Amino acid sequence: MENKAYSRNHIGIAVLTTIIIGTVMFAGTFFFVSHNQDLKKEQLGEIAANETDPAVWGKFYPLHYQTYQENLNNTEKPSHFDTKPYMEPLYAGLGYANEFNEPRGHVYTLDDIREVDPSRYKTGAACNTCKSSQIPGLIEKYGDQYYTMSFDEINSQLEDPIACLNCHDPKTMELKITQPALIQAFERQGKDITKATRQEMRSLVCAQCHVTYYFKPQSKIVTFPWDNGIKADQILSYFDDDKFSEWKHPDAGTGLVKARHAEYEIFMGSTHQTAGLACADCHMPYVKIGNTKVSSHNWTSPLKTIDESCAVCHREGSEWLTARVKDTQEKTKEVQDLAGKAMVEAINSLKLARETKGVNTEILAQAQEMHRKGQWYLDYVMVTNGYGFHNPTESLNNLGKAIDYAHQAKQLAQDAVVKSIE
Repeated sequence: MENKAYSRNHIGIAVLTTIIIGTVMFAGTFFFVSHNQDLKKEQLGEIAANETDPAVWGKFYPLHYQTYQENLNNTEKPSHFDTKPYMEPLYAGLGYANEFNEPRGHVYTLDDIREVDPSRYKTGAACNTCKSSQIPGLIEKYGDQYYTMSFDEINSQLEDPIACLNCHDPKTMELKITQPALIQAFERQGKDITKATRQEMRSLVCAQCHVTYYFKPQSKIVTFPWDNGIKADQILSYFDDDKFSEWKHPDAGTGLVKARHAEYEIFMGSTHQTAGLACADCHMPYVKIGNTKVSSHNWTSPLKTIDESCAVCHREGSEWLTARVKDTQEKTKEVQDLAGKAMVEAINSLKLARETKGVNTEILAQAQEMHRKGQWYLDYVMVTNGYGFHNPTESLNNLGKAIDYAHQAKQLAQDAVVKSIE
């Protein structure tokens, strides 16, 4: 009898202990979750389906809007030429050679495009496409006519920069693709962008603008040249297949294509992307404001939010992480500078060859083809933000190709001159 009573007492104590532990764990979990999560969704009936003003959205999401306004602190816009002087001779004959400044971010898109050198407005209204939350509505209003309108016809209607409506459904707050160019690029590849997962969408909303693109001849429609794939060589083959050149270099005589900030393309296949991360994981980390955790809408370098952006996964410490990033970026910049120097030398050799009487035009054409390829690979890395960190392997590989093609172009240009003498 005593053994049975003793056993019952032990069972009772065990059950009571389990209940106490369970209650404490539940309370702790509830406390942690309730104090470490994004703002709960509210009834958003007051936000109109076409509301483009971020301040209106800010009334419902004040903490998110607070982080959005932090972008206003990014006031500097130094010239790319200060650190990459070889850009000017590379872009000769293009508006970028007259002015090419660092961007100040989403909240300054309208201010910056209105102050840019007018020589860069040659594509008309399409230059406004990634500058305002009002653009998707204007494209819907005007249809394809939008792209052939003048710059001022569209720009004069714009009041709001890049904002909430570019990426969110105002009713549900779900991520949403609003730029036709991205949808069309997926369709041409036989992909349905509506089937994308939420994690994929956390990169795709960025891919609406942070990509390379061009303006279709005649129609001026903004187009992502991804039909052959999204790697640098696949995009170049797309242009080669269409025999497309954006401009002819006045010194080298080469038909060239301009690369534009291919952040999404170069991120795909990187170590971080294949590990399951999205752009937002690093550039829009969750930050704590008071006792609430929100996704930061202050789009900046993860080095400025290293504890929230990097330390979530990496445990080596902020100093070690910063040193690793800087090492990658410095090495990429060093190789990029070598490629820039080699490309300028190739251009100078091509200029000299073209000015030589009786130059071998067949070999000269081969030299120009090498210049076209080399400048594309260099430009692809040079104008992509992050100095190679989005994908170090891909970036250095492209720069290596750029250097090789530049040397081939220089040698062939010299050969064309020698053959002319013979």
